[in-house]
Amino acid sequence: MTSTSENARSPWTSFLAHLFVILVAWTLFIKYLFPIGFALASNEGWATYIYWDLWPVAHLWLAWALLARPWYTRMLAIGMSVVEILIITTLFIWFLAEPEWSIWRTNWFVNKVFVLAAFVLVLSTALLRPETLKARLSDGFKGHNMVNK
Repeated sequence: MTSTSENARSPWTSFLAHLFVILVAWTLFIKYLFPIGFALASNEGWATYIYWDLWPVAHLWLAWALLARPWYTRMLAIGMSVVEILIITTLFIWFLAEPEWSIWRTNWFVNKVFVLAAFVLVLSTALLRPETLKARLSDGFKGHNMVNK
């Protein structure tokens, strides 16, 4: 029998998941909608100012995992956080060596500051409060093994 407390969603984990959903929406606006609108208003090709990537999809996956808590949630949180923190830190080092404070680079920089902060929070949670990322027992999984039904 599964206790209610074992299946209860942590308010902190729920906050982190919703933070990532907001970051995804903000990223989509900053990286795609705003540049498309600006390009169209300037009579330029619609994709002129877009820097394509799939990070919003990865961030949405992490948000979902933080809410659904499949067995791999903690590994995903740690892995994605470490990769993102390393990438963003490296990009910041390169950028700050010769900063260009155009509207596009400033938007990018501000977005990355918030994404970096979110991943520092997720990594801290995964390392310091791992119990908040445990798999939900109602998923029928205990680690990688099926539980008898």
